[in-house]
Amino acid sequence: MTLSPIRKQHATHGNRPSTVGLLVMLSLAAMFGTAQAAEVSVGKPAPDFELVDQHNKPHRMGDYRGRWLVMYFYPKADTPGCTTEACEFRDDVFILRRMNVALLGVSTDDVKTQKEFSDKYHLPFPLLSDADGSVATRYGSYSSFGPFSFAKRHTFIVDPQGNIAKVYRDVRPKVHSDQVIADLRQLGAE
Repeated sequence: MTLSPIRKQHATHGNRPSTVGLLVMLSLAAMFGTAQAAEVSVGKPAPDFELVDQHNKPHRMGDYRGRWLVMYFYPKADTPGCTTEACEFRDDVFILRRMNVALLGVSTDDVKTQKEFSDKYHLPFPLLSDADGSVATRYGSYSSFGPFSFAKRHTFIVDPQGNIAKVYRDVRPKVHSDQVIADLRQLGAE
């Protein structure tokens, strides 16, 4: 019996989920999954948080009072869109630092996964582990689809007083860092 290319691939790789399959499921979850939305909007105080980064260093919202903060939520470390977005921010991190802007990436990945992602792509900024999704939920950025749960690709600019200055709910990873920098300049972060 000759196996079709699809059956042959399945037979060769067993029941191991493919990256494409995972991406399809994440896309479906983003479109149809449930989200516990919080009311986060411009002018309101940014929800507080306390999370650890890829080096187990704790970070709190209060740590960033007095300076601009960009918090970007992403679904899954080391997937194509998340890697593109992280590397674009990495390449622009010195512009952000000259503007006195702190940058934090946040996902529901565990600390070990965040560390591996950071090391692999030489990311010079904290990646926070929100493993239980509680912070993503407070920011209206949490989604679940059956057994899968993750942070949605959303970004928040927080002003030096701790208030939300800009919300991005429709993010295009390749151009997002440039868009954030332009908006920070327009908001007066220089």
